[in-house]
Amino acid sequence: MSIVRAYLMPHPPLAVPEVGGGKESGIINTTAAMDEVASEIARIKPDVIIYITPHGTMYGNYFHIAPGDCAAGDFARFGVADVRLETAYDTAFVAELSRTAMEKGIPAGTQGDNSPLDHGVTVPMYYINRQYDAYKTVSISQSGLDVNMHFNLGKCIAAVAKTLGRKAVVIASGDLSHKLSDSGLYDYAPEGAVFDQDIMKYMREWNVNAICTMDNESRQKAAECGYCSIVMLAGCLDGMNVSAQQLSYEGPFGVGYGVVGFTPISENHIDPYRSLARKSIEHWVRTGQTIRLTPSEIENLPTAMRTHEAGVFVSLHKDGVLRGCIGTISPTTDCIAAEIIQNAISAASRDPRFNPIEETELPSLVYKVDILEAPEDITSPSQLDVKQYGVIVESGFKRGLLLPNLDGIHSVDQQIAIAMQKAGISSEEAITLKRFKVTRYE
Repeated sequence: MSIVRAYLMPHPPLAVPEVGGGKESGIINTTAAMDEVASEIARIKPDVIIYITPHGTMYGNYFHIAPGDCAAGDFARFGVADVRLETAYDTAFVAELSRTAMEKGIPAGTQGDNSPLDHGVTVPMYYINRQYDAYKTVSISQSGLDVNMHFNLGKCIAAVAKTLGRKAVVIASGDLSHKLSDSGLYDYAPEGAVFDQDIMKYMREWNVNAICTMDNESRQKAAECGYCSIVMLAGCLDGMNVSAQQLSYEGPFGVGYGVVGFTPISENHIDPYRSLARKSIEHWVRTGQTIRLTPSEIENLPTAMRTHEAGVFVSLHKDGVLRGCIGTISPTTDCIAAEIIQNAISAASRDPRFNPIEETELPSLVYKVDILEAPEDITSPSQLDVKQYGVIVESGFKRGLLLPNLDGIHSVDQQIAIAMQKAGISSEEAITLKRFKVTRYE
């Protein structure tokens, strides 16, 4: 087994009803999202949950991994002493992680006291344990070491989970900016909202490079406490295809609270359309040859891929940024599978906007495949909908296409204008319009 889920969870003590005393209603989206995380974890039933906290025992040049067999914590410092949480530590995981980290040159281990659980652990744990508590815990504190060290310790966590065969969940505990307004404990700073907006966007897009290269001075001005937890989480998922979902974000008390879920996607969970695109590109990049499917591989494809014809677009993204996109409006081969193979290779090697894909990039690529329905003529832009329909704009021999439901495309006028620009059609030229639907695999 290995890491099966990871989450960013905030840790405002007032999210615990006994502490909040009704104030938790001000962050109802956050608490609902934390309940959703707990429900998912209850369904997964992990063996171990690794909590990464900014409020545990912290050293400038060392990662503290909580020692001992067990620990407990309460909310006494927040006025409620009778809400108490206890957990058993996964001592084998702790020992192996300490050994692996030191072997990799990362100073980490169990030096120091077995302190009580801090609120960076107890607040998320409060929600999780209400629905599932049959797991062991590993608690790791942030340190004053650099971003690369946090990322690499995350990679060690993933390696240990795999070595020990643990079904593991990672909780990156952290609040975002504490300077969203003057209503909180900190003064307002404009960098706060910018940081929150950027980090949430990078997590939704799973843009690891952007996450790990955020400006340190701006982070300090935003007064965040979750960044290094997020970086360590990113290290835990390094090299994996990841689906990210924002469950909530809000900051009514001047502090940003984000809840995001991350799901590693194994090959078994990738649909056959994207799987074929990936195999085609990897084979082409490594051999320079077009992939030839065996009879059994062909037989295992869905019937529609083997027997139906359609136009197909294959899009590639890397670190949340477009890396290639090529497609056909109408079918040019005898089946969808052949169309995917052809256009996937073209997206990787013949998109004039990009250099060809290199082998070192293959693990970082994210694939999207659009299967186009037959276009239909329309007489007016009012018959378009940017979410539902793609558009084809024609003027003489010039033709431009834009797929539906693309990020940043919010109006029909914008959709048509971009399609015209792609085709080199000026605003003075007469145009005709077609619309089409797609089935998208992403």
